[in-house]
Formats: sequence, C-alpha cells, structure tokens
Amino acid sequence: MRARAWGPSPLPALAGVPAGAEPSHPAAGSSARAHRLAGLALRSDTAGTRGGSPSRGAGPRTPAARRPPRGGGPRRLYERARRAWDRPLTAYYVILGSALLITVLGLVMVYSASMIKALSLSLPSSYFFRKQFLAAVIGTGLLLLASRIPSRLHRALAYPLLLTTVFLMVLVQIPGIGESVGGNQNWLQLGAGFQLQPSEFGKLALVLWGADLLARKQDRRLLAQWKHMLVPLVPVAFMLLGLIMLGGDMGTAIILTAILFGLLWLAGAPTRLFAGVLSIAALVGFMLIRTSENRMSRLMCIGAIDLGPKGECWQAVHGIYALASGGWFGSGLGASVEKWGQLPEAHTDFIFAIAGEELGLAGTLSVLALFAALGYAGIRVAGRTEDPFVRYAAGGVTTWIMAQATVNIGAVLGLLPIAGVPLPLFSYGGSALLPSMFAIGLLIAFAREDPAAKAALAMRRPGVRWKTMRRRVKKRPSGER
Repeated sequence: MRARAWGPSPLPALAGVPAGAEPSHPAAGSSARAHRLAGLALRSDTAGTRGGSPSRGAGPRTPAARRPPRGGGPRRLYERARRAWDRPLTAYYVILGSALLITVLGLVMVYSASMIKALSLSLPSSYFFRKQFLAAVIGTGLLLLASRIPSRLHRALAYPLLLTTVFLMVLVQIPGIGESVGGNQNWLQLGAGFQLQPSEFGKLALVLWGADLLARKQDRRLLAQWKHMLVPLVPVAFMLLGLIMLGGDMGTAIILTAILFGLLWLAGAPTRLFAGVLSIAALVGFMLIRTSENRMSRLMCIGAIDLGPKGECWQAVHGIYALASGGWFGSGLGASVEKWGQLPEAHTDFIFAIAGEELGLAGTLSVLALFAALGYAGIRVAGRTEDPFVRYAAGGVTTWIMAQATVNIGAVLGLLPIAGVPLPLFSYGGSALLPSMFAIGLLIAFAREDPAAKAALAMRRPGVRWKTMRRRVKKRPSGER
C-alpha cells in the first residue's frame, strides 16, 4: 500500500526521481528499483519505433538490424558482380565456359548453314557437320592437353612448332603438292577428304615463339634496346607473312600482323618504333591491295547496299540481307533463306550472317557477349601474372582471337572489307579450329597457374577439403550434442 505514495501511476512518479537518487524509506527504495527496471524495459521495447509509433511484434533490435543498408539495388548488384569478378577462379571459368559455348553453338550453326551446300554437292546433309564435329573432338583433346602441361613445356614446343610450320608452308608453294582453294594456294591435301592449312598453325607458332623470345630477352634486360626488340621477332614474322602472301591469303596475313603488333605493344615498344613498323605494314598492305583487282573490289564494297555493276558486292550485300531479315529473334534454326545458294561461304566466312538470320539480334548479341567475355578474361590473365612468358603468350592469344573475330564480324556487318578469315571457334574449318582450341587451352593453363587460383583449386579437392574441415572442427565434450 505504501507504493501508491509515489503517485497514481508508477511511470510518471519514476520520471520525477533524479538519476542515482535513493529514497529514504527502505521499502520505497525497492519499489523505485522496480520502476527503473520497468522504464528500461519500456525504452528497450520502443527503441525500434519511428515518430513514437510502436513496432508490431518487434523485440530488442540486433546490431545487424540497426546497421543501415549500404546502397540501393543497382549498387548492391554492382558490388556483388565486382566481388565475384575478383575471385581467383573467375578468369578460369569464364575462359572455359565461353570457349565451349562458342564451339557448341558453332557446331549447331555449321550443321544448319552447310546442309544445302552438302546436298548441292550430292553429299549427305551432315557431311560438313561430321567433319567439324570430329575436329571439335580432337580440338577438345588438344585443349585439355594444353591446359594441363606447364609453361616450361609450352616454351619447349615453341621452336619445333615454328620450324614445322615453316616447312609445311614452304611445301604448300611447291607445284603438285600445295592446293588452291578459293584462289588461295594455302592448303595441303591429307586424303579422305581432309585438308590442312599450315598458315593457321603459323598464328600459334608466332605466339609461342615470340612470347618465349621476348621473355628471355626481358630476363636479360635487353628489351630497352630497339634492335633486340625487333630482331629476330620482326624478320621471322615478315618471313611468315611472305610465305602466306605467296599463296594470296591476305586475311591470314592481317591476323598475323595483328599478333606481331600485340607482342610489340606488350613488350613496351616505344611510340616511334611502334608507329614506324605500323606505317611500313600499312604501306605494304596498301600496295598489295592496289595491285589486285579482287582486293580493290572488296575494299570498295564497304557499306555497299547494291550488288554493283558486275555483282562484285554480291556477298557483302546478301550478308546484310541475312542479318536484316532475322529481326529480333530470327526465323528459327534451319529456316534461313540466304543459305539456299544466295550467300556464298555461308558455313565458313559468313556464318555470322546465317546466325543473325536464324537466331536474330538476340543470337548475334549472345555471340558478341561470349567473345567479349573471352577477350576480357584473357586480358585479365595477361595483366595479373608476374611471369613474362605467360603475359606475352596470353596477350598474343587474346589479340589473335579478338582481332580475327573483329575482322570477320566487321566484314559481315559491312564495316570492313571481306578478308576471308573464319570466325574463331565458330566457323567451319578444322585447320582453324585445332590451333584455336589449343590456344584456349594455353589461356586456361595460365589462369590455373595463378597462385590464388592454385590455392582455390587445391581447396576444392575432396581430400584437402576433408582434412581442412577436420582441422577446423573442435572436439566436443562427450556429453555434448
């Protein structure tokens, strides 16, 4: 009954008591302490309310609940994507996944684009697809082999591969041995309907040999002198270019020149030296174009919208027709009209146009996104390594794949002259697919050799993970569950 002496309500009476004051009466002291505890509980319950409104069913707030969000939806997604991209194995998975997706989609499009061509030659409709599938199986074996062998073995393969490629390219120019296809004498007949184009392996040979050469010179600190940077890299590259141009294949020569410039750029060539070599290459290219009526006609067909007086822009214009008729989502697989004899080389150089007609803008943008992901992952591998050979080789492979894709797609879109180069990993042609898949295996091997990636892969092994978990788990008392 004495508790009511504090007032009609406990809380208002408690508010009038100074903090830390003790009532004079012993019984009143115990009642005051009880009221203080009630006030603390009430403040704890109302801590989560805003503007004095009570929270529904809210108990004491946790530290995580009191922490404000860091940003909105787009910013949070950006942060998650950035953290995911910074993981050690991201480049490894992006290279492997994008390369395999491009190859599989290429097989589908080769089958669709080559059926009419095969039937017109009195061959089974799956003739070209079966050859491309066999090349893809062999290329997958080369990819796995290249991804598992160490860098020192890659460097040991550089000189044998270069010498073998030069020997085969010389054989191509011997009458009776080399064969001419599409006006270019760059082929060797292997029998059973299979042909080999040694110039495609020249790209891989230049990448490996040039990377090994520049890495050895960098270890000896010789790249600061321009003569060591150019010799013997540029003379050997010009020798390969000369052998290719003897057969008339200027498209492959353009890609080989891009690889050379990529290696010089990665080696830190001075601007004057780089501009000098580029000027010489541009002058030689201009002279080769001016002296060939076929190359001049291809150059004049950039952005063409009519066939021309003699039909010289037939292929370029019908490539645009195929892309334009595809719409947003295409006419469907196998429903292309241009592959019925209207578009030349529908399954090789202009397969991207057939993909646009049958898969639409969505399909072509997907192919472009896969190539962009592959190129960006290759740049990441080259930029994060401390090994000079890995940096030069990864940069050379990325330059090769991206330059060839740009030249091919640019020609189909009418932005560049038709150079006659296939779309890497996508177009028909085993001679182009095999070295390209080996080069992708190189990128995968380099991505695996990163120290952080090695540690992450080691943690994914079942034995290592089990041992690590056993070290982390503490022993519990016998009575604890």
